[in-house]
Amino acid sequence: MSETLVKDKKSSILLNSEPIVKYRDVTKSFGDVHVLKGINLDIHPGEKIAVIGPSGSGKTTIIRMLMTLEEPSSGDIIVNGTNLWKMDKKGLSIRANEKHLRDVRGDIGMVFQHFNLFPHMTILENCMSAPIHVKKENKEEVRERSIKMLDRVGLGDKLEFYPSQLSGGQKQRVAMARALVMRPKIMLFDEVTSALDPELVGEVLEVIRDIAKNDDMAMVLVTHEMDFALDVADKVLFLDQGVIAEQGAARDVLEHTENERVQAFLKRFRRG
Repeated sequence: MSETLVKDKKSSILLNSEPIVKYRDVTKSFGDVHVLKGINLDIHPGEKIAVIGPSGSGKTTIIRMLMTLEEPSSGDIIVNGTNLWKMDKKGLSIRANEKHLRDVRGDIGMVFQHFNLFPHMTILENCMSAPIHVKKENKEEVRERSIKMLDRVGLGDKLEFYPSQLSGGQKQRVAMARALVMRPKIMLFDEVTSALDPELVGEVLEVIRDIAKNDDMAMVLVTHEMDFALDVADKVLFLDQGVIAEQGAARDVLEHTENERVQAFLKRFRRG
C-alpha cells in the first residue's frame, strides 16, 4: 500500500473520532489590529496539522492561545470537552483562573523558536524540572524517562552538558525531549527551525519526523518547511490575514490547490 493511501486512510479514521481540541469563532486583537478573525478548527487525537501562511497571518497566535500564552478576544477553545479560557462558578461562565488554565492545558506541550532552556541547568535537569515540580512525579522515574528521551533525540551522551555548550540544533532537540518527557497528548511546534543555521535544520526536522511517525499524540506545526509539511502532516491550514483561507489534506493544499493566494504563497518555496 502506498504511503499516500496509508495517510488518507489514517486521516479518515482520525476525522471519525471526537476532536481533542475545538476552536469556535475565536478572534484575537491587539489594540486595533485584528490578528485572528473567527477561527473554527478541530484537532483530532493523533492528527498532525501543519499551519502555513505569510508572516503576520496569525499562525503563531493560534497555538499560543492553546498554550494559554495569549487570551482570545472572543470565542471558545474547548480541550477534552472543557472550555479552556472560561470556567463555571455558581452557574455563571466566568474568565478562567490560573489553576483552571493549568489543569486544562496539562496535556499540551510546546516547543518554541528560541528553545527557552534554563541556562543554569544541565540538559538532563532541564528535562526533569517540570515533571518533578509541576506534576509532582517521582524523581527517579522522571530521570529514567528524561534519559530515554534525550537518547531518542541523539543527545544521550551529553546529559551533563549545559545549554551554552550546545549548538542551536542540539538545544532545539533538548527542547523537544523536555516537552516529550511531560507525555503530552498534543504537541505544538512554533517555527522551530526558523532561528537555526540552515545546516542545522535537517537534524531537527528528522526528530520531529520520528515523533510524527512513531507517537500517537496530536501535533500542530507552524512551519515554512513545505516539503516537510507534505511529508508529515495529515492536514494543512493556510492562514491569510487572520482567517483560514484554505484547509485540507496536505497533498491537496500543497500540490493541487486552486486557491490563487495559496499558489502565490507556495511559489516562493518552489525550487529550480
